[in-house]
Amino acid sequence: MTNLQNLTINQLAAIIRMDWKKVHFAAKPYLNAMLDIVDVNEKYGFDDARGIILYFLGNATTWRGDVAKAVKAELKHRLKR
Repeated sequence: MTNLQNLTINQLAAIIRMDWKKVHFAAKPYLNAMLDIVDVNEKYGFDDARGIILYFLGNATTWRGDVAKAVKAELKHRLKR
């Protein structure tokens, strides 16, 4: 897999979309928003990108596997910066 640290949020979201075949309905709107976000410090409409990513992670518990583990870890790492 590509070095996830060098990817933008929307690139990570594209990986999620490719790997997670049946996206949970509660995670889908946040994943769709992440497709338009480049950095965790952006705004998406009236929302902060950080909040969108947090809500995605909270609703992505059914997404499992090696890719899921790696991408979720990278998203969490970025939220801590």
